[in-house]
Amino acid sequence: MPKASEIKKNVAVDYNGKVYLVKEVTKSAVCGRAGGSLYRIRMYEIATGAKVDESFKADEMINLADFSRRAVTFSYIDGDEYVFMDSEDYTPYNLNKDTIADEVPFVTESTLGLQVFVVNDVPVALDLPASVDLLITETDPSIKGASATARTKPATLSTGLIIQVPEYISSGETVKVNTEDHKFISRA
Repeated sequence: MPKASEIKKNVAVDYNGKVYLVKEVTKSAVCGRAGGSLYRIRMYEIATGAKVDESFKADEMINLADFSRRAVTFSYIDGDEYVFMDSEDYTPYNLNKDTIADEVPFVTESTLGLQVFVVNDVPVALDLPASVDLLITETDPSIKGASATARTKPATLSTGLIIQVPEYISSGETVKVNTEDHKFISRA
């Protein structure tokens, strides 16, 4: 059993007899207490989708639920469902667009390193790699002689996501984007 300070995003936990998926973890250092950091965890019940916000002390133990990660590739969109194919046994996993709304801007057919979290044989969440390569479909023309540390400009990516890129980047280039903070890393 991990401590509350070790819980990360997209982990299934067993809390009060129900299985929840952790969507957000926020640490707050409380002044006046003897070094007692609090972790506020926002989680959603897998069965109903109900949101729960709970606070835990850093050394409080939390039960992990039985879940597995399956390596997948994106296949196609079927209405509001995104269909992913298991890389080993070709099992299709359907995830609702609302469930993976934060991950959708990074999902393309060429995205590598995707994983689906499966709890009780039901897909519940999508885990992204640390960075993905995406094509720039629209941005202002590049400025000749712009340095790497110069100002930035907005760029629209193939998935519709808009990020800030250096001025020397032009339309049609593929860039590496951090999936955690939605920021430009480098050319791909």
